[in-house]
Amino acid sequence: QVQLVESGGGLVQAGGSLRLSCAASRSILSFTVMAWYRQAPGKQRELVATIPSSGRTNYVESVKGRFTISRDNAGNTVYLQMNSLKPEDTGVYYCNAISQLPPFNYWGQGTQVTVSS
Repeated sequence: QVQLVESGGGLVQAGGSLRLSCAASRSILSFTVMAWYRQAPGKQRELVATIPSSGRTNYVESVKGRFTISRDNAGNTVYLQMNSLKPEDTGVYYCNAISQLPPFNYWGQGTQVTVSS
């Protein structure tokens, strides 16, 4: 059973920064892609950023230039550096990992990010 454990959330003022971490219980090289999603109160969960095992990262338009997704393969950890935070970035941030063998979609428990104006 794969576990994804997020950390790094918290309360920050607008314009501030946070770095989220997602620690996996097995090698992240075994996942085809890893991603960060977020869910604001009363809204659907949305994809924020993806990082494949090889290839380019991708971001939702609203965070481009402010957020950076990265990975530490040796440490089995994926990060989301969030700068210039805005109140609309508030929500629960979830780590996601997709494997192909066997095919499965893994989720972490989420970490709360609150940006005050």
